[in-house]
Amino acid sequence: MDFQISALAADAASAAAADALLVVVPAGEAKTGDAALDALIARVVKQGDFERKAGSALYLQGAEGIKATRVLLVGAASLAGKAVRKALDAGLAGLKGRNVKHLAVALVGGAPTAVHAEALVCAMEQASYTYTQTKPSAKVVATPAKVTLLTDKAGLAGARAAIKQGLGVAEGVRLARTLGNMPANFCTPTYLGTEAKRLAKEGGMKAQVLGLKEIEKLGMGSFLSVTRGSVQPPAFIVLEYQGAGAKAAPVVLVGKGITFDTGGISLKPGADMDEMKFDMCGAAAVLGTMRAVAELKPKVNVVALVPTCENMPSGVATKPGDVVTSMSGQTIEVLNTDAEGRLILCDALTYAERFKPQAVVDVATLTGAIIIGLGNHNLGLYASDDKLADDLLAASKEALDPAWRMPLDEEYDEALKSNFADMANVGSRAGGSITAAKFLQRYTGSYAWAHLDIAGVSHKSGAQKGATGRPVGLLTHFVLNRAK
Repeated sequence: MDFQISALAADAASAAAADALLVVVPAGEAKTGDAALDALIARVVKQGDFERKAGSALYLQGAEGIKATRVLLVGAASLAGKAVRKALDAGLAGLKGRNVKHLAVALVGGAPTAVHAEALVCAMEQASYTYTQTKPSAKVVATPAKVTLLTDKAGLAGARAAIKQGLGVAEGVRLARTLGNMPANFCTPTYLGTEAKRLAKEGGMKAQVLGLKEIEKLGMGSFLSVTRGSVQPPAFIVLEYQGAGAKAAPVVLVGKGITFDTGGISLKPGADMDEMKFDMCGAAAVLGTMRAVAELKPKVNVVALVPTCENMPSGVATKPGDVVTSMSGQTIEVLNTDAEGRLILCDALTYAERFKPQAVVDVATLTGAIIIGLGNHNLGLYASDDKLADDLLAASKEALDPAWRMPLDEEYDEALKSNFADMANVGSRAGGSITAAKFLQRYTGSYAWAHLDIAGVSHKSGAQKGATGRPVGLLTHFVLNRAK
């Protein structure tokens, strides 16, 4: 990202020589310790121009006693990370288009924590992101060349470390958003393989991209059943980061890479089918996380596995009722070709065994059912291991990237019974996200495993249509914590 962040004492906010001073004001009577700024806030509150509550904002120019040219007060429900991030998003939106080259940020009520510092960087990424890859006419948002976060001396080292971490996460999010936003005729499986090689070269990692013949040799019949109807060749991407000893067990991240999903023979409705380019957002998030890992260099080994292909209808495409053999040797009756993500992931999960991992986390836009259950705020978290689930939930809170743990009771497994194969690829509509996770669980018996269903959080529709880059933040924090 093209801005710098430094830190100064919070009680010097009024002396900050910036184009704009963004002040987050929580509910209550908290103060900054800066006499001029505290007097300004007290005055506008008394006048009724500003309220100490979430959603309140006041823009001022030439404020008395404040050196910054502009002052923007934004209300926050509290000083909790989530509330401050919302206030920062609102404040940065309010400054958009105002030619701010130097932005100072102050927090009323105490020095910013590491969560606040990282939230600021990620909020800047959100505010400054512009997709230009296939839209050269897009107006690029002007970004401040310098951002000054006001803190006290005690918090200076922590803020700087959090800012560095935030910059790494933001780079990963930006990559994931861009890959997700690219149309399927640009972001093909081959393109993702090329991108992985570029990441490896720039980040000191090792990349291997397996093609059709190599995938066939591995016996990935389930994966191959999905790509059969497409003219685009599939790819199986293996990206390795070594931050610890060669014998140290790695964390393995698996990303679903369906670069376009028509549903295959079980064809989707035409409405909004363009958004099926986002069906590779799991792969994008995993590659984005590897970008962040290469930047931050944690002392842990990480492997990214990305099975990637298109799911298209054709005369040779897999048909409902066909039976395929997975890499594990288990057979699958494909009752619905639109339940294809699990068919490519299961072979990747079997492949993951060879790394003798400490944990495996797969990330996928897997089911519409998770959107019915959780909406567009929390992603669905499934885990066979309670410690792994706790670690991922902790990472989600640190990264302000919310997740909710879902059940994996054995009773749900009954829905996958088949008369003609070891399992069916779908059950009934009831509990559809859970049965999808239960399907994947059948391939993970040799290691601690978790599944993140991101169908509800991977992208937005409507006027703000576009990839979100989630859950790069969650995954990066999880990897960093494993390094500790």
